[in-house]
Amino acid sequence: MKFSALAQHLGPVEATSLAQPPQQDPEITGVMAVDSATAGTLSYIEGDKFAAQIEQTAASALILPTDETLQGRARARGIAWVSCRDPRLAFARAIAQFYRPFRPQPGIHPTAVIDASVTYGKNLSVGAHAVIQAGVTLGDDVCIHPNVVIYPGASIGDHTVLHASCVIHERSQIGRDCVIHCGAVIGSEGFGFVATAQGWEKMEQSGRTVLEDGVEVGCNAAIDRPAVGETRIGRNTKIDNLVQVGHGCQVGEAVAMAAQVGLGGSSRIGHRVLLGGQAGVANQSRVGDGAIATAQTGVNGHVDPGQVVSGTPAVPHKIYLKVSAIYSRLPEMYRLFRRLQRHSS
Repeated sequence: MKFSALAQHLGPVEATSLAQPPQQDPEITGVMAVDSATAGTLSYIEGDKFAAQIEQTAASALILPTDETLQGRARARGIAWVSCRDPRLAFARAIAQFYRPFRPQPGIHPTAVIDASVTYGKNLSVGAHAVIQAGVTLGDDVCIHPNVVIYPGASIGDHTVLHASCVIHERSQIGRDCVIHCGAVIGSEGFGFVATAQGWEKMEQSGRTVLEDGVEVGCNAAIDRPAVGETRIGRNTKIDNLVQVGHGCQVGEAVAMAAQVGLGGSSRIGHRVLLGGQAGVANQSRVGDGAIATAQTGVNGHVDPGQVVSGTPAVPHKIYLKVSAIYSRLPEMYRLFRRLQRHSS
């Protein structure tokens, strides 16, 4: 499509070369990274530290930040551009104009096994060898890929997509516009056992797991149900691959968890929290709204709203950086300590 037509789908635009002479309105055939872009493609620049890429890219159009210097560089090279407050977000919207994820046509594959008591809305798609058990409720435009298993009493909201081989356990509730990726397990039994003189006795996990609208769960992630009550994932939260959410956790809205994050049972995660890869949150810990735990952080206790923490056990990020700077000098400091110790004795 013409760049001028594409620009209308990018969200609010602060400025554009389309309104300045000489006007350029190239035909855009796709989107590419700025360092590998070719003629006819659109790319983006996030900030001035990438300014040199404007001089080198072959892209026909760019999405730029609100930076007049970068805009001037693009203009000097004859590259059409728009500027936005969030170029990355605008680029994501541009990708959506050229790419649509695979989605099968509505219909039920003849090898799917669907209990007679299942209720479903319009435009249902069910792939080969899927199994949908008694009492399940499916909304409109639900897409179920091959080998998905949905246990009894679960409910799936409108427009939700369940990718191949994921499992939805009994009584789980999944809202509208959710995406559950391959191999993920929603509502699996929490790790509940009671120590006895004879060993471990199982505590049945009679609760449920609830995913609110717009939640996305990555491949091979697991979200457990509790013994009683519910595990709840708030609206628009995004969970990466291989994440473990323990039984009874309460996760707020718009949270992002990177790969291999682990939440211990009954932990509480506030709204808009960011958990970096392999971060761990111990049982019954609390992470306040807007907090950030960087990669491999171990949280055991309470993190205040808006705080950035790192390390294990978690400490404020600025302290962690100072400690890290000292770490490589520990052998030298230890040798000095031993000399001082010998002189003082």
